[in-house]
Amino acid sequence: MMTRAGRLWFWGLLPIALLAALSLVVARGEVIEFLRRGVPPVEELTFDRVTLAPNTIRVEVVNGGPDPVTVAQVMVDEAFWEFTISPEPTVRRLRRATIEIPYPWVWGEPHEIKLLTSTGLTFAHEIAVAAETPRPGPRFFGAFTAIGLYVGVIPVALGLLWLPFLKNLERRWMHFALALTAGLLLFLGADALHEGFEAAETVAGAFQGTLVVVLGAVGTVLLLQMVSRGKVRAGGEHGRRAVAYLIALGIGLHNLGEGLAIGAAYALGEATLGAFLIVGFMLHNTTEGLGIVAPIAHDRPRLQTLAALGAL
Repeated sequence: MMTRAGRLWFWGLLPIALLAALSLVVARGEVIEFLRRGVPPVEELTFDRVTLAPNTIRVEVVNGGPDPVTVAQVMVDEAFWEFTISPEPTVRRLRRATIEIPYPWVWGEPHEIKLLTSTGLTFAHEIAVAAETPRPGPRFFGAFTAIGLYVGVIPVALGLLWLPFLKNLERRWMHFALALTAGLLLFLGADALHEGFEAAETVAGAFQGTLVVVLGAVGTVLLLQMVSRGKVRAGGEHGRRAVAYLIALGIGLHNLGEGLAIGAAYALGEATLGAFLIVGFMLHNTTEGLGIVAPIAHDRPRLQTLAALGAL
């Protein structure tokens, strides 16, 4: 026999499952194909990534349209150029292709790439400032490891040094400091959301980049609400220490998202945004140390406790 909770889940998920099955049947059936007969092909190529190596331009494209796209010719700076494309010149729906162009690009100069399809459509991409793309290696990972230390570890540890100052600070000024860091985080979040919508416009339409940004933002808010509902409410020094550990854990998870935002900015070639996020998160994370030690400001935590909070 199915339990009451099982029946509730069954009747709640049944319409969703049937709707998914119906959508699959309609998408793969002959009705849509029949309606599209006689309609010109809809071609859409999205430049996913452009990398530069010495005397070589490598272009990765995605077909986000409903029909296959055949790349017939390539132009660089208004001149036709030889190229090789893999796995094949015809890029099917939601498939990728890599185009290698042997071209003597000039460092610091702008270049424009145009792809011409077999139907005569063109898709263009501009390289604003040409520079060799960094290759992953020990120095590459070392640089990002250093960025992680500068952004997520050292500023929080510096914020923990405010503990002696907080012991004699009035509560209203402590609230002011916490409100200041919340406002800084809100500003960074709004700017990152704006940049996310701009980046979503460069994603193939089939992947619904704007919807992904919205779902990510809403999901983050809901996750934070879920975590905050389980916060510790115990009293005494032990309870305050538990709250401090919970705040440190939440900040650690939050800093993971900050690292992803910085890495994504550099992966998209947005070096200015990446530098802005590094400086902004560094300032903000200094005040996160303030939030960690606030619950235990009037206690006498051991040095090991502060080190554990900073590491978490």
